[in-house]
Amino acid sequence: MEASAGLVAGSHNRNELVVIHGHEEPKPLKNLDGQVCEICGDDVGLTVDGDLFVACNECGFPACRPCYEYERREGRQVCPQCKTRYKRLKGSPRVEGDDDEEDVDDIEHEFNIEDQMNKHNHSAEAMLHGKMSYGRGPEDDENAQFPAVISGGRSRPVSGEFPIASHYGDQMLASSLHNRVHPYPASDPRNGKWDEVKEDRMDDWKLQQGNLGPEPDEDPDAAMLDEARQPLSRKVPIASNKVNPYRMVIVARLVILAFFLRYRIMNPVHDALGLWLTSIICEIWFAFSWILDQFPKWFPIDRETYLDRLSLRYEREGEPNMLAPVDVFVSTVDPMKEPPLVTANTVLSILAMDYPVDKISCYISDDGASMCTFEALSETAEFSRKWVPFCKKFSIEPRAPEMYFCEKIDYLKDKVQPTFVKERRAMKREYEEFKVRINAIVAKAQKVPPGGWIMQDGTPWPGNNTKDHPGMIQVFLGHSGGHDTEGNELPRLVYVSREKRPGFQHHKKAGAMNALIRVSAVLTNAPFMLNLDCDHYVNNSKAAREAMCFLMDPQTGKKVCYVQFPQRFDGIDRHDRYANRNTVFFDINMKGLDGIQGPAYVGTGCVFRRQALYGYNPPKKAKRPKMISCDCCPCFGKRKKVKYEGNDRNGEAASLRGMDDDKEVLMSQMNFEKKFGQSSIFVTSTLMEEGGVPPSSSPASQLKEAIHVISCGYEDKTEWGIELGWIYGSITEDILTGFKMHCRGWRSIYCMPKRAAFKGTAPINLSDRLNQVLRWALGSIEIFFSRHCPLWYGYKEGKLKWLERFAYANTTVYPFTSIPLVAYCILPAVCLLTDKFIMPPISTFAGLYFVALFSSIIATGLLELKWSGVSIEEWWRNEQFWVIGGVSAHLFAVIQGILKVLAGIDTNFTVTSKAADDEEFGELYTFKWTTLLIPPTTILIINIVGVVAGISDAINNGYQSWGPLFGKLFFSFWVIVHLYPFLKGLMGRQNRTPTIVVIWSVLLASIFSLLWVRIDPFVLKTKGPDTKLCGINC
Repeated sequence: MEASAGLVAGSHNRNELVVIHGHEEPKPLKNLDGQVCEICGDDVGLTVDGDLFVACNECGFPACRPCYEYERREGRQVCPQCKTRYKRLKGSPRVEGDDDEEDVDDIEHEFNIEDQMNKHNHSAEAMLHGKMSYGRGPEDDENAQFPAVISGGRSRPVSGEFPIASHYGDQMLASSLHNRVHPYPASDPRNGKWDEVKEDRMDDWKLQQGNLGPEPDEDPDAAMLDEARQPLSRKVPIASNKVNPYRMVIVARLVILAFFLRYRIMNPVHDALGLWLTSIICEIWFAFSWILDQFPKWFPIDRETYLDRLSLRYEREGEPNMLAPVDVFVSTVDPMKEPPLVTANTVLSILAMDYPVDKISCYISDDGASMCTFEALSETAEFSRKWVPFCKKFSIEPRAPEMYFCEKIDYLKDKVQPTFVKERRAMKREYEEFKVRINAIVAKAQKVPPGGWIMQDGTPWPGNNTKDHPGMIQVFLGHSGGHDTEGNELPRLVYVSREKRPGFQHHKKAGAMNALIRVSAVLTNAPFMLNLDCDHYVNNSKAAREAMCFLMDPQTGKKVCYVQFPQRFDGIDRHDRYANRNTVFFDINMKGLDGIQGPAYVGTGCVFRRQALYGYNPPKKAKRPKMISCDCCPCFGKRKKVKYEGNDRNGEAASLRGMDDDKEVLMSQMNFEKKFGQSSIFVTSTLMEEGGVPPSSSPASQLKEAIHVISCGYEDKTEWGIELGWIYGSITEDILTGFKMHCRGWRSIYCMPKRAAFKGTAPINLSDRLNQVLRWALGSIEIFFSRHCPLWYGYKEGKLKWLERFAYANTTVYPFTSIPLVAYCILPAVCLLTDKFIMPPISTFAGLYFVALFSSIIATGLLELKWSGVSIEEWWRNEQFWVIGGVSAHLFAVIQGILKVLAGIDTNFTVTSKAADDEEFGELYTFKWTTLLIPPTTILIINIVGVVAGISDAINNGYQSWGPLFGKLFFSFWVIVHLYPFLKGLMGRQNRTPTIVVIWSVLLASIFSLLWVRIDPFVLKTKGPDTKLCGINC
């Protein structure tokens, strides 16, 4: 892919394609040959399974099978490069020393476990012959029935050379891609002439390498090679002296809770049955909610990565860089709500990452088709030519210029270059000029011309109608079209705006991300993808390398679907009044999930494996034959023998079953285009596990196909959004997407480097924070009422672990806690106003239940803070906002979700903004009116009135009434203390509450109090005296 000289816009459905500002001629591409043996010069060939033959699993030294077998039989049986002893591979004869190896492949071969896989490969090849016939040459060609990209020719990767291979079971067309190329025949020990030829070639190669003769006593690179073979990461279990007491307290709290609930149920309050029953229902629900939240934290772990080992293994000096390419996705919609300067800083931090430039591609999704965003991105591409070399020359952190120049630290620390100060001043001046240009673009975009926007060459902007426009793609920095001021290549930068037409469902952010998946697959097709919000910049330039330590690990990486990083934020006040940092979730809950099946996907800061987003299952290891006990000793076993003999009837039945399986696989593979869409190039790219693009495709044809895959009707009658890509059906598409992957058996990784990988911005004023929480809760309600609800989805495959299911169930159930929480927060005021209580008089023995319960709650919290490292202030802020959000945003989400699902009514809560102060944290004191403020304000007023009424009543009735009052006051103060941050936010900087909030809250509180006094529903009505018995005329 090269940088085009203009914007490509078009619609596949309308057969339109326009290039604005012209298009430069494609430059010739490098012709990449196949991998050859370093010893004899012949092709390396393939294994018996159709995969690329790899003689040494440690270093991947390219050697063909004849050279490998000759070295094992006649030589020293070691790899010529890393000096590791050759292990026996499937299909190779045994030699002396193999008996001591635990060879799984041998066992599989002996018991013919791979026979079924060969059948599927045959079916996949038949499917390619019958269905995917695009790119076909002459009929008499040997590979005429296969597309050019998969018919034995080599694919052209973006960087490096990757074999077209797959390990994804029946769903991939892996080995069939190579069945048209036949490996070398295995060398015959009886063929003396062949051995002589191979011996001469081996000796010549060793002589060239200087390895002919006796082995040296010490290899100077041995220590480095040994280090490179070590794991790239490791689990770090929480210390047992921290986690074991934590688990014991959880069990004790569960037992205490059971006894406490039993006591509450067995001791009703007869003069206030309504109050008692309400409190019992609330407490049972709180106990259920606590179990869902607590037990997924049972196995918390930490992780360590080894970046030096990653470099030793994949970035060896003098050899091609073997790190996997990464496509980075950044999404934006409205430049007025998401400032272009913020997006520009995110893009600049991506382009300056510490990663090979030819392996990074940045895609910007502009779902608003804004010319403001387009022009700002053009300015960003030009400024990156100066910013990127500056960052890499002086190892700048962070690499977002706005954050770097605003840091209040000693920027001269660890800087030794004499020119640093001079170049930093010049770069700061360049950035300030860049900011002025961006601000001018934004100011110009405030007023839209009557005829719409016009581009520099006089062409109307294709996105003038944001709801009806063609797809647009602009390659700002391409494979050979983007260089910095020092002449070095820059990463790719691509602007994408998908087509939008009336009458089509576009699925908001999830649809935009799926469009980016397809565009990137056509243009670069990197095997891994990093997803970032437009306001989340790269704070740690080595973040991609941290993720590769897990995804490229040869032992466990193939089963990892994504690596999730914690979200960290800038611009939050020191006390974090509204728990914006959310450290309890990111530092406690996510660590617990990492010890089970992996953390949930949280929408940003996540590196995906492309194959996992395509709906494939993780690779499966072939199981070894079961062991059965022999008759002589129960402690030992032997492998269960497979019976090959049987009657003709059994053999015929097995043959029929095999034919049925072949037909089933063939039919499933024939639906590839129905699954992925009608783009032949994109469908072919899904077969390339290691990435790469077709060798015969030109930049012009790639861009034309890219316009096709972002057309508005491309996803019709496909599985996009249902089984593939980001899943539709909820505004919190991130939870659904991660949940589907875990249900398929994938696992995810939680990576917490010492320096935060990414940082973003969070709403710090009360109204914006509540609306953000409302959106998350509404998404959870949508999932709860959908077919993907964790309570009943995913049992058929049985690959989702139970504690992981608990965690996902909690993410969909937690908004419903708002109903009992609101009732429980109103109960103290009711008790104070009616002089009733939810509990009977407590005896000394019954008081032990309360003491034990509160002690276990405190102990659980303290031990949780001990192993997680979260401060007690952060924990307390999280508890406070749990109540604030529960009685406001979560309650409205439940109401809105039920109306939307059951009645089809879509209710939106709008926010009216008020100007903020320009000083630091001025936004914290900004008040924005929203209906979400009414319920917590009402609860506060009712409880304050109840406290005043209760104390006044106790003063009037004397000393004996103070005893029962303390329990009610404690209950009411618990509510007021939790709502205190809300009260501070409501008062604002001037300690004045907006009139509208006071009026509504006082009105609701008064109506509630009057109705209560009039109805008095929870108090039993006592009958008066019988007039016949007393004889009084009542």
